[in-house]
Formats: sequence, C-alpha cells, structure tokens
Amino acid sequence: MDKSKVWGHTELARLYFPGILLKSASAQLSLWIRRDEELLEDLKKAGYRKGQRMFTPRQVEILVDHLGDPETWNI
Repeated sequence: MDKSKVWGHTELARLYFPGILLKSASAQLSLWIRRDEELLEDLKKAGYRKGQRMFTPRQVEILVDHLGDPETWNI
C-alpha cells in the first residue's frame, strides 16, 4: 500500500475489511481506532480529529504501525 498518499477513511476501511459492506467496514475501522487508546493518542498527535474522513500520510503510517499492513493482514 502507498503510505505516502492521502487516504480516505472508506478507502482504508475497504483494505482492512474487504469482505463486508463499505459502511460496515468504515464503522469497524472507526471502532478499532476509538477502542485502541494508544493508536488514538498517536493519531491525535498527528492531527487526527474525530469524524475526520481523510488520513494524512503520517496518520496512515501510524495506522499501519498499529494495525499492520492491510494488504498482508486478515481478520
């Protein structure tokens, strides 16, 4: 995955949860972010705000560091 670009919330959710509806995937990604206090704190330090629909390259890097690369990751 290209960590140097801006990713939409739904785009990223689709990569992490490819087998479910986009709305469900997006909700699941939001839930995982909210429930992981360390991830949420790191994202906030990088400028993340609740309800944000786009992730900066730095925020994407943080997500991948915490959750793993979605292209090689499966639930």
